[in-house]
Amino acid sequence: MHDFLTAAAILVVGGVAVLVLWRGTRTKHALSTEAQRVTYETLHTAWSAAPPLRAGLVPDAAKKSARHLRTLLDTPALALTDETEVVAWEGVSEHHAAEAMTQAEDVFLTGRTQAFDIGCTEPNCPINCAVVAPLTVEGRVVGTLAAYSREASAGLVRATNQVARWAAGQLELAELDRSRTRLVEAEVRALRAQISPHFIYNSLSAIASYVRTNPERARTLLLDFADFTRYSFRRHGDFTTLAEELRSIDQYLALERARFGERLTVTLQVAPEVLPVTVPFLCLQPLVENAVRHGMEGKVEPGHIQIYANDGGAEAHITIEDDGIGMDPDKLRRTLAGQVDESAGIGLGNIDERLRRVYGDEYGLVVETALGLGTKITVRVPKYQAGINGM
Repeated sequence: MHDFLTAAAILVVGGVAVLVLWRGTRTKHALSTEAQRVTYETLHTAWSAAPPLRAGLVPDAAKKSARHLRTLLDTPALALTDETEVVAWEGVSEHHAAEAMTQAEDVFLTGRTQAFDIGCTEPNCPINCAVVAPLTVEGRVVGTLAAYSREASAGLVRATNQVARWAAGQLELAELDRSRTRLVEAEVRALRAQISPHFIYNSLSAIASYVRTNPERARTLLLDFADFTRYSFRRHGDFTTLAEELRSIDQYLALERARFGERLTVTLQVAPEVLPVTVPFLCLQPLVENAVRHGMEGKVEPGHIQIYANDGGAEAHITIEDDGIGMDPDKLRRTLAGQVDESAGIGLGNIDERLRRVYGDEYGLVVETALGLGTKITVRVPKYQAGINGM
């Protein structure tokens, strides 16, 4: 004989409280308690709805999430709207979808959950009311969630409001993801902007100087310049491989050696095992440009740059070292803290922040320097990181 239960619980899903109402049965043959089973099923349904919501209020994703949201509320139908249209209708009686935006107007104006009586002439239609809750992101109503049922009970109003709050939390996370993407893109644009105009001018001048005396070298340098600028200003991908980054660095150094001649020497040693490792785009080239700048600036004697990429087990270890004028440690600390000071290094703060954001605080830049004693910068990168792909 079954013993019927009616219960309610507040579950925290994705950082937002969700009111869960259920009616179930308990049998002596159950493998776990009814509350545990319902909790599992509710969490599973909520997390199934989360990934599509993280794509935002777009039709394809909204339709996928609406199916799971309706299961959470156990209503005959459910609608999701953005500010201009119904992006998803899930369930029966779709002829009521045309009314959803009219019902949503008051919710957009007040920012509060509203209940509406619906008169329907269709026989056997299970919908007599709508409970419409706002989807609020960063203090602004960006859409609505409407639950359709026979009766706007107090339980349905509370449940709809809580599920809408949880869904809005997922949309807020989606907006945060987009903001992070825009920030990364802005940081890469900032790094591109810091590629010295003087370097471009000096490179073209060096190439021009070989046009008559050594046309073949001029041609090779021109191709290096074209490949370097194409890579630096490419428009796709937040990540690249270490091999691609080092190839761009080699092209950059070829152009600088053409400019400085025997005054600039470079040692480059790379372990083959680390070449496929994924790294943030333009995370090393600015460090090498910084080494050339500080390695040659104000020096009469030759400057030497050393670049090592070694296999560190679960990590790749990259070291860039110069024997130049070094940096003021106080200026360096301010730069790594986010204060802009180009005299303390091109893009150092930018790169340090990007590495920490991608891999964690323990993977920031390690800089050893002092005035007159050169600079050594060490970068550690995990060989494998979930969610990060190369090209």
